[in-house]
Amino acid sequence: MMHLRPSSSISWFLLLPLLLNAVVHCKTLKRDVKALNEIKASLGWRVVYAWVGDDPCGDGDLPPWSGVTCTTQGDYRVVTELEVYAVSIVGPFPTAVTNLLDLTRLDLHNNKLTGPIPPQIGRLRRLKILNLRWNKLQDVIPPEIGELKRLTHLYLSFNNFKGEIPKELANLPELRYLHLHENRFIGRIPPELGTLQNLRHLDVGNNHLVGTIRELIRIEGCFPVLRNLYLNNNYLTGGIPAQLANLTNLEILYLSYNKMSGVVPPGLGHIPRLTYLFLDHNQFSGRIPDAFYRHPFLKEMYIEGNAFRPGVKPIGVHQVLEVSDTEFLF
Repeated sequence: MMHLRPSSSISWFLLLPLLLNAVVHCKTLKRDVKALNEIKASLGWRVVYAWVGDDPCGDGDLPPWSGVTCTTQGDYRVVTELEVYAVSIVGPFPTAVTNLLDLTRLDLHNNKLTGPIPPQIGRLRRLKILNLRWNKLQDVIPPEIGELKRLTHLYLSFNNFKGEIPKELANLPELRYLHLHENRFIGRIPPELGTLQNLRHLDVGNNHLVGTIRELIRIEGCFPVLRNLYLNNNYLTGGIPAQLANLTNLEILYLSYNKMSGVVPPGLGHIPRLTYLFLDHNQFSGRIPDAFYRHPFLKEMYIEGNAFRPGVKPIGVHQVLEVSDTEFLF
């Protein structure tokens, strides 16, 4: 008696609806459902009204909650992105967020969050982007933030953070953009930050920082790919060391409104792609080296409010340089 075997294509055709049904009805991990519902209970009405249903990843005809992105991992869906910004959230940082262990992006910027960042933030080991700027967060940055080994973008600007900038930030090997401006940081900028091999943008302006640039760049081979260095509006002293010219990728150097002095080293004018140079409102003296006036890329050089010799002239048509954090998100 002859036995017929169904073809493999027919088998897949019969299995396809079952597979699709399994994907559609894939359950959201209970851990993430619980965490998001705790966050929902703690947030204001502006968020709650848009978060309908019990499942943040969507359930049946209900779509995922606004600002929540989910990804299927094996038999479950997990929350990988949470973006709830500019909705006037009031209150402490929602600690339940730190239970979303698969988060790669956390964006709570432009709200009214208060209190500290909880030390449990170190649990989010897959986080790549952390954006908490434009809030009212306080206290010190927890050293546990140095455990986020995959972090590439860290935005903590425009808050009320205090204390010293933690040297643990130097433990973030993938970090590219570090925004700490407009806070209340004190002490010296950790020179250990210079060991970050991927750091392109460092902004610590508008704080209460002290020290010298020489201390900041004392580690040999430091800041190998740094493009933008914002040190403005602090209490830095000393001069501009000639070794700063070793940061050959610099495009923006912002030293305005400090207490720096001395002459400007000629080597600074040979940084290949230096585009914006802010020296204004310090105590610099002497002349501006000719190399700056011959530089092919230098568009703006601000020098007012110093003790330069007569005849020294700025470069370019001066306008306030406004650089948005969003320009560095990707």
